Amino acid sequence: MRVIIETIYELFKTIIFVLIMAFLLRFFIFQPFMVQGISMEPNFHDSQYLIVDRLSYRIKEPVRGDVVVFVAPDHQNTDYIKRIIGLPGEKVEITDNKILINDSPINEKYLPSDYKTLINDSNEADLIKNLSQEEYFVMGDNRQHSLDSRIFGQIKKSAIIGRAWAVLYPLEYFGRVVKQSY
Repeated sequence: MRVIIETIYELFKTIIFVLIMAFLLRFFIFQPFMVQGISMEPNFHDSQYLIVDRLSYRIKEPVRGDVVVFVAPDHQNTDYIKRIIGLPGEKVEITDNKILINDSPINEKYLPSDYKTLINDSNEADLIKNLSQEEYFVMGDNRQHSLDSRIFGQIKKSAIIGRAWAVLYPLEYFGRVVKQSY
């Protein structure tokens, strides 16, 4: 009888330990996220499950090209996924379907060449945003179908939950998120 009680006690301790570790991992290091919509196509697709790294940006700053999940400025109970285009202190300009950072065009190799970067549906002429030292300019990869900084403005670092780290599902996309360089 004593052996059974000791076994149950050890099993209980193991279960409690696993639950505590899962809680710590989930709320402080990694977070699951499901892509909703087509705003990040062709690189991320509707209903893909991702793992978001919540720890990195406590140690280092986000960089251009990072795909981040953040609290939507227009819907506080919603998280968005977008790519960082403009960094704090930079000037972001969209003109003639091109993005300029501090007057220099950026090369977005991760997008098809026929993708257009318009200001909005009305095809306004230009957009110029000067970012403060706390602001980031984010855009969806599917520029014609994305609600992003062109619409709701810049986001603050405090709104960023973390960076997309890996795709879990569907399995054909399984793997680490590829870091884009400019």
